[in-house]
Amino acid sequence: MTSRTVDSARSELTDVLATEDLHDATEADAVRGVLPRWVARVNSTEQISEVLRVAAAHRLRVVPRGGGSKLDWGAAPSGVDLVLDTSGTAAVLEHAAGDLVLRATAGTPLSQVRRAVAAAGQQLSVEHPLPGATLGGIVATAAAGPCRQLFGTVRDLLLGVRVVRADGEITASGGKVVKNVAGYDLGKLYTGSYGTLGVIAETTFRLHPLAAEYRWVKLRVPHAEAAAAAVRSLRSSQAAPTGIELDRPDPEAPFEVCAQLEGMPGATEQRARELAERLGTELDVTAGVERAAPSWWGEYPFDSHTDTGLRLAAEQAELVSLLEHAERSAREAGVSLAVRGSAGAGVLFGGVPAEAGAARTGDAISRLRSATARLHGHTTVLRAPVAVLELVDPWETPEPGVFNLLRRVKEQFDPEYRLAPGCFVGGL
Repeated sequence: MTSRTVDSARSELTDVLATEDLHDATEADAVRGVLPRWVARVNSTEQISEVLRVAAAHRLRVVPRGGGSKLDWGAAPSGVDLVLDTSGTAAVLEHAAGDLVLRATAGTPLSQVRRAVAAAGQQLSVEHPLPGATLGGIVATAAAGPCRQLFGTVRDLLLGVRVVRADGEITASGGKVVKNVAGYDLGKLYTGSYGTLGVIAETTFRLHPLAAEYRWVKLRVPHAEAAAAAVRSLRSSQAAPTGIELDRPDPEAPFEVCAQLEGMPGATEQRARELAERLGTELDVTAGVERAAPSWWGEYPFDSHTDTGLRLAAEQAELVSLLEHAERSAREAGVSLAVRGSAGAGVLFGGVPAEAGAARTGDAISRLRSATARLHGHTTVLRAPVAVLELVDPWETPEPGVFNLLRRVKEQFDPEYRLAPGCFVGGL
């Protein structure tokens, strides 16, 4: 950008924003090592639209940011002129308790939503371990926690979205207003798009009743085969666990498998004890019932500021192989790999400590990708130190047909490649 273009763009942004809501970016605003020029804090959907219209006029590259808890997820952008901070929009716009529906801005922290609906005895069945995570960021990264086992993922719970396109046009899909663009289901398209198709401004979610009682059935087993057997037994149980999670903090530790049950007082306790007794008999292990979740429940097995965080997925029937291959790949690369996550859904998270170094971490990722590919799964790097990202792409190389489809969607929604450019699969 020339100095004249910079001055013109800044002048128009100051016409849209209050003086204190536009400032020069600092190192704290960097997006995966890429320093933007400005940060614009907006307070409404309409203001998002106005800022994006200015950005379109000056061909500014824009990266949306809510709470910033996952700003370092995905690939590094090819360039950033403006970080669009939506945290100023935080608000619960509507809570139709009788219909179990909530509408809130994308900049609203999940913690705020959970407090608001809990007062009516309801819950948004989404968990997120990172403080400050907002609804928009959760949708944009398709983040999901233990409750996905019973209630589904964010994509399943999302009823509607209101989105601002790259040119500033406001569009909506689902919820009370339906306006699909070119026949696409916008809610599904924007879920997991990492801000590359548009800026999510408002979300509408399905809620569930808040349970009166929770219990956790927990057991420890020595190896992957026993862990997979426990997961299979829990999945087929009529106790209907809300979540089925697995944890192994290091290769020398046993596997811990835990299921969450929820429901009415007394009945939940009884279901939990019956389930623990059946598991103990079937698997020849000791299974206990706890009144509190284990400390690791719903947490990532990696430090969100320093470590390399991975997402490992395979078909449910391949859980034993997934666990064994993960352990072998890490051992051959000479790194320690912590594994945790929704084993009941076939999705696990892996953590490699920062001290493992970039070269060995990169080797482990390559080995893991080869292993999960053989299981018809994948290994995605959620976040990693910049030195690791210089060696490996966070995204696996998609098949040509898949990439062409993704590219056509990108070009229809953001033809100038200005929204989070380069952050998604294949550099989209």
